[in-house]
Order: sequence, then structure tokens, then C-alpha cells
Amino acid sequence: MPQNDLTTRVAALNERYRHHSATSVLHHALKDPDAGKLALVSSFGAESVVLLHMVSVLDRKTPVIFIDTEMLFTETLVYQQEVAERLGLSDLRILHASKNSLWLQDPDNDLHKRDTDACCTLRKTLPLQAALHSFDGWITGRKRYQGATRAALEFFEVEEGTHRIKVNPLAHWTPDDIRTYIEENNLPRHPLVAKGYPSIGCAPCTSPVAPGEDPRAGRWRDSDKTECGIHFVGGKLIRKGVNA
Repeated sequence: MPQNDLTTRVAALNERYRHHSATSVLHHALKDPDAGKLALVSSFGAESVVLLHMVSVLDRKTPVIFIDTEMLFTETLVYQQEVAERLGLSDLRILHASKNSLWLQDPDNDLHKRDTDACCTLRKTLPLQAALHSFDGWITGRKRYQGATRAALEFFEVEEGTHRIKVNPLAHWTPDDIRTYIEENNLPRHPLVAKGYPSIGCAPCTSPVAPGEDPRAGRWRDSDKTECGIHFVGGKLIRKGVNA
């Protein structure tokens, strides 16, 4: 579909559901022809259980994509299995980088020490982009409170450089909204949250966060990197703006 038509569709979706709740936005996105065929992309991280639970209630047959970078915390892998089983997710798709790509580009598993962007591209972005070819869009857990780069996030947006949309049902939620939803629905928390990890990625590039620090301060600490790459604009790293 031409990009201008996609932009028009996204604008119409935002106008149509501007005053809806997160659950309502997700419910309609899964059914609205203008949104197309969607998958939920989940890291099974600190706050992921909220959207996973919503999907399980609305339509547990919704495809759920999980990227196993083979550098994740053991706790994340165990949590992923437990949550998927508990919620009855019936179309869980686990992605990996190809063995050949890993052998050619990261044979010693140390690319993250030399070039974190290249490592994220190899282990996360490329497998995800390949998996998303059969979808019209994907659902993310991004929220406005996660930093200035996401402060203007809308429920629906065009994924720059593609013919897909991104759906952000939790865009307007606060940390209190997340906690309340998890508590009211008696959902399991990622075990690393209690150990000071409010944002959880790959083990080599994630550290605990001290009280008062930004929740994402533990991701790629001591660098200006803020995203793994799956939310880059047109595949390029943009440090500022909605998709940074």
C-alpha cells in the first residue's frame, strides 16, 4: 500500500480511537480492517505481562512474537515459558538469528562488546523484520512516560521505511497504571523486577537501576544508546523523536 494511504489510515485510526482505553484500543485494533493483520511483539520483560494478558483475554490466538537473542537472562526464558502457559497463548512464535549469520558475524559471542548496535541488528532487528513480512502491523508495549523520545507517542503510527503500522495501546499509561493492572489481575512479575531491573534486555547489556534513576538507565549503561533497534526509523538509529 502506498505510504500516503497508510498515513491516512493511521490518522483515521488515531481519530477514531483517540479517547478509548488501552483495552478498547487493542480490542478494536485486532478487529478493525484499517489496522490489518497484527502480531504482538513481546520481550516478556518487566511490564510485558500486561499486554500479554490483554491479548489472552481478547483473542489468545493472536500471534505473539518473542525474540530469543540467546543472550537473555535465564530468568527471562523461564518467565516466558511460565507466562505463555498460564495465559494459554496459542500462537507463540520464538525467533532466533540464523546459525549461519551468528557464525559469520559473531562466532565468539562478543560482538556486543565491540558494537552493540551491530549485535542488536544481528540478533533482534533482522529476525524480527523477517518475521513481520507477513503482517500489516505489530503491537508494542511502548509508553509516553518511558522518556522524552516517546513523549508524543500515539496509539497508532506508521513504521517509517515500511508499509506497516505500529499499535501502542499503553501509550498513555503511567507506572501506577501498570502496577495496578498487574495486581488487580494477579499476574506474575518478572523475577528480576524485585532485584532492581525495571527494564530488562539481554544479560550483557542490562544492569540494575538505583532508586531515582530513569527506569531505562540500566540499558546499555554509560553509552548514548537507548534502543535495541526494533524501533529505529527506517532501520536507522535516531536518538531523538517519537521512534528513538
